[in-house]
Amino acid sequence: MNRVFLIAARRIAVIPRGGAFAGFEAHELAAGPIRAVLDDVGVSPAQVDEVILGNALYGGGNPARLAALAVGFPETIPAMTLDTQCCAGLDAILPAVTRVRAGEANLIVAGGVESYSRAPMRIRPPKEPQDKPRPYDRPPFTPWPDQDPDMLPAAAALAEELAIRRTDQEAFAVTSHAKALSVRHVDEIVPLGGVTRDAFPRQLAPALCRRLPVLAGDTVHGVTAATVAVEADSAAIVLVASASIAQHVDRTVLEVLGGARVGGDPVRPGLALIPAVRRLLARQEVTASELSCVEIMEAFAVQAMAGIAALGLNPALVNRGGGALARGHPIGASGAILAVRLWHEMVRIRRSGFGLAAIAAAGGLGSALLLRSSGDRHG
Repeated sequence: MNRVFLIAARRIAVIPRGGAFAGFEAHELAAGPIRAVLDDVGVSPAQVDEVILGNALYGGGNPARLAALAVGFPETIPAMTLDTQCCAGLDAILPAVTRVRAGEANLIVAGGVESYSRAPMRIRPPKEPQDKPRPYDRPPFTPWPDQDPDMLPAAAALAEELAIRRTDQEAFAVTSHAKALSVRHVDEIVPLGGVTRDAFPRQLAPALCRRLPVLAGDTVHGVTAATVAVEADSAAIVLVASASIAQHVDRTVLEVLGGARVGGDPVRPGLALIPAVRRLLARQEVTASELSCVEIMEAFAVQAMAGIAALGLNPALVNRGGGALARGHPIGASGAILAVRLWHEMVRIRRSGFGLAAIAAAGGLGSALLLRSSGDRHG
C-alpha cells in the first residue's frame, strides 16, 4: 500500500447565512481554494486525477464538476459530489486517500462546499390530486420518524442525559470565540469578494449568554443561540497526493495515516464521532495522549464537550483557533474545514506528532481523520 500525504490545504472565510457570500453559488465558493491549493504546490489542473467534494444542501446536481470546470480543469478529469450531511466534507477526503493509497491516483482535489444562502427551496409534490405541495426543511435521516430527531432537541436531550449544564456549554462557547479572535488565518484563508476573515467570532460575554432564551431543552441543560453553531457559507479544499508527488513539494507536508467512518445511534447523533475516533486510533495504535493537535466539530457545545470527555482528549489541544461555535456551520464544508484547520495548526507548531479531525452527522454518522507530522518540511 502506498503512503498518502496532504500537501496543501486552503479555505475561504466562514460567513453566516445571508452575509457577504450570499450572492455566490456553491461552485463559486469552491473555485478559489481549489486554485489556491494547486498554486501553493505549483501543479496544474491537468495533473489532477479527480475532484471529490462534499455538499449537503445544494439540491442535487454535481457542484464538484461545476467547480472543476469553472477553475479550468480539462473536461477529461472526473468530479464527484457526495452527501453525508455534516460529515460530507471530511468524507470526501477519505475516498481520495483510499484511491491514492491503492495506486489508482496520484493527486486528488478533495474537500467540501456549502451555500446555506443559495440552498434551493424544498417542496414535496402532492401524493394525491386533492393535496397541496408540502414545503420541508430537511430530508429524513432514518426511515423511522420516532428515531429521527431534529438536531436541536437531540442536543438538548444529550446535555440532559450527560448532565452537561447550560452554564458549562456557555463557558465552552465563550472560550471558542476567544480562541478564534486570538489568531489570524493569513496562510489559510483565500480572499473572496474582499473577505479575508471569518465574520462571526466576537467577544462573547457570559452575561450575554445568560440572557439568551433556551431554544430546546430545560433551563438547566438547554441549548441556546450561543451554544449552537450558526448556519453559514464556506468551502475548504485539500490536495491529497502520493509519495511520488509529495517528495517534490518544497514545503511541509503531512502524512495521512488513515480515516474511519462509522454508524451510531440516530437518536443520539452527536455521539457518533466517538466510536469513529476510537476505531481509527486503535487501528493506527495511537493513543489520545499522543495527539498534539485536535479539530473536533462544534455544531453544538454539548456535542464537542461529550466527545472530548469520552475520548480523554486534552482540551488545551482541541480547536486551538476556535471552532464552529465561533465560525459557523456550513454543513457540507464543515468536515473539510476541520481538515484544513488541522493541517495549518500542525504545520504551525512545527513538531512531530499526530493530529486528529472528527465530526458527527444527523442520522448517527461519525467520521475521523488522522495525520502525522515528522516536524520537517517533507512529513
